[in-house]
Amino acid sequence: MTTHEVDVVVVGAGPTGLTAAGDLARAGRSVAVLERWPTVNPSSRAFATMARTLEVLDARGLADDLLEHSHQAPGVTVFAGARIDLTHLDSPYRFVMITPQTNVDRALADYAVAHGADIRRGIEVTDLEQDADGVTITAGEADRWWARYLIGADGAHSTVRALVGADFPGKTILSSIVLADVNLAHGPSGGGLTLGSTRDVFAFLAPYHTDGWHRTMVWDRNHQVPDSDPVDQGEIVGILTRAFDTDLGVRDVGWKSRFHCEERQVAQYRHGRVFLAGDAAHVHSPMGGQGMNTGIQDAANLAWKIDAVLGGADDAVLDSYHDERHPIGKRVLLQSGLMARGVTLHPRGARLLRNLLASRLLRVPIVRDAVAGSFAGTTLRYARQADENSLVGTRATQIPLAQGRLAPVFVLVREQGAPAVDAWLLQAQRADSGPAVLVRPDGYIAWAGDSADRAAWNAALARWTGPVSCAPARAQRAL
Repeated sequence: MTTHEVDVVVVGAGPTGLTAAGDLARAGRSVAVLERWPTVNPSSRAFATMARTLEVLDARGLADDLLEHSHQAPGVTVFAGARIDLTHLDSPYRFVMITPQTNVDRALADYAVAHGADIRRGIEVTDLEQDADGVTITAGEADRWWARYLIGADGAHSTVRALVGADFPGKTILSSIVLADVNLAHGPSGGGLTLGSTRDVFAFLAPYHTDGWHRTMVWDRNHQVPDSDPVDQGEIVGILTRAFDTDLGVRDVGWKSRFHCEERQVAQYRHGRVFLAGDAAHVHSPMGGQGMNTGIQDAANLAWKIDAVLGGADDAVLDSYHDERHPIGKRVLLQSGLMARGVTLHPRGARLLRNLLASRLLRVPIVRDAVAGSFAGTTLRYARQADENSLVGTRATQIPLAQGRLAPVFVLVREQGAPAVDAWLLQAQRADSGPAVLVRPDGYIAWAGDSADRAAWNAALARWTGPVSCAPARAQRAL
């Protein structure tokens, strides 16, 4: 049996695993990605990439190419014409990018391979053992892998989660949902995402970049069948017609699939040297389109912390992955679950009240912006210590730079007009007024203050990276 040694093994070549692999490889770490499917799965459910995730992709140089071949939806029409308006977002990306997940996967795989990650398909993990030094993984018939750390990003039916003995408590909330690509002669106007519903059915439409094609998700309360039941074109057409109360002119139906959705979350994202991320750690209703987005952001949070600890930072840095991301996952479960229950309300009075409140509240600017920011992921923040600046834990991507873009490394963004400081850190300058900020590799602010106060930002940096003398080599590898 052959044993391969690497810094990190990532199980799963979906968007979560590929983001983590790319970031770690970019930082100079040896990474192997083990994926049980022999080829790229062309039938992915996700299709909506939110503003915060686009910011993450932009920091890796991936957003522009994806956007060139995608549709940009400026809002979401929900109940009785009420609209979640994204055009006021505090982000360069004031829309939802609509493109099949396969396109995002392809971009992330290219990113990972370009930086040296080894992606191996058709290899299924069957066992793992960990000790104080690393994790031994058995995969395939004649392969064994040893890594300092393992990331389980292998989806809702995660083998890694089962092997570490992590429970996945929760329940099924919707069954017999149909997902399909449809070509429409008379799709909804406005270019946004659109929900249509009655007491017994709902249908969701998202326009693609190509003429007439949409991704749709449909459900019928009175047609509940197993996931294995084939999907008939007539079923899709019938639900669309009832949900939108009009004939949309379905010209063709492409890929289609039936599935059910659950709400589940593991109690711990860290299990020694093994970490769970993406759907392996949490699953929820597809309402709100948060699954792929949350997974990519899990990976962006975790990868740089593993790199930091491999470079000499305190092991406690890895605990912050659970501390920061578990509450976010819990919040996503709550929000997507509330939306699913709202869409499927059956009592007539409750539906009328829902429609009235949504229509009125979403016209109030403060409510509009709060709902849009939550939907887009731009209002999510991490906890800070009581004595830290209020900017700590917020997104740095809201700060305009005089030139360039953020990258998945630590960046010191100086005040507007402030001179460069004598330090190994990658530096940038604000294009607006405001304090200097130290930006983490995942795009969140670790410190804010005066860039001339070297001791202050050095202390903040050392909290995450360990002794500053260890950091330059890591930074140079990452650039």
